[in-house]
Amino acid sequence: MVNVAMLGASGRMGRTIVPLLYEASDLRLSGALVAADDGAVGHDAGVISGMASVGVVVSRDPAQALAGAAVAIDFTLPAASIANARLCAERGCAMVIGTTGHDSVQRAELEALATRIPVVLAPNMSLGVNLLFKLAELAARALDEQYDIEVFEAHHRNKVDAPSGTALGLARAAAKGRGRTLEDVAEYARHGQTGIRERGRIGFSVVRGGDIVGEHRLIFAGPGEQVELAHTAQDRSSFARGAVAAARWVAGRTPGLYSMLDVLGL
Repeated sequence: MVNVAMLGASGRMGRTIVPLLYEASDLRLSGALVAADDGAVGHDAGVISGMASVGVVVSRDPAQALAGAAVAIDFTLPAASIANARLCAERGCAMVIGTTGHDSVQRAELEALATRIPVVLAPNMSLGVNLLFKLAELAARALDEQYDIEVFEAHHRNKVDAPSGTALGLARAAAKGRGRTLEDVAEYARHGQTGIRERGRIGFSVVRGGDIVGEHRLIFAGPGEQVELAHTAQDRSSFARGAVAAARWVAGRTPGLYSMLDVLGL
């Protein structure tokens, strides 16, 4: 039985993952963490997730939440996830990080911490989306720069980062397929007299509104045809199932920075 701590237990993802951990025969919810001012502090993690009591009290203390955990699943905020990763590294606790929005400095620190513990870091935990990442790389490799690449994404009005981590992941995979880096080819904004489109650039379109769970489309617009790869999430269960699969996979691994492609064997 693998003990798993849920970091960000009161969030949308945390409340979806907790019941899956409770139902798993090989995983056990051992701790739950929320922000210090969260109203869920002191309550049962199962109850705040809409189910019966699971006997795990939600804590504001990261050390308490991580006590006895072999794996921590983190869906918090970038700064909090870094602090949590430092503590996990001290304790030898593996991590699954679904938090998005890390800047380059935070990403570099996660890479450094992953030399001490195994870390699965993914902008999207959905198994379907991660398959899409691989297809994006293959398509970009097959379709040359006559095919302009655009990424469209839509999420709920409360999402604070844009483009989404998933959109960036799709674009990064497409850039890799063409032997480039996303930093070299990304086009994040267009306004006014932009001139004609530059060959090889990857553009982004972002929608924020309502309660959209997540929509992503990768468009290859070429001469006389258009190719699209798309994923639509109906609810958050696909992300939650992927995070639980990653927790199961990462337990006992050697230190390193892994992705969901590693979890999927791709």
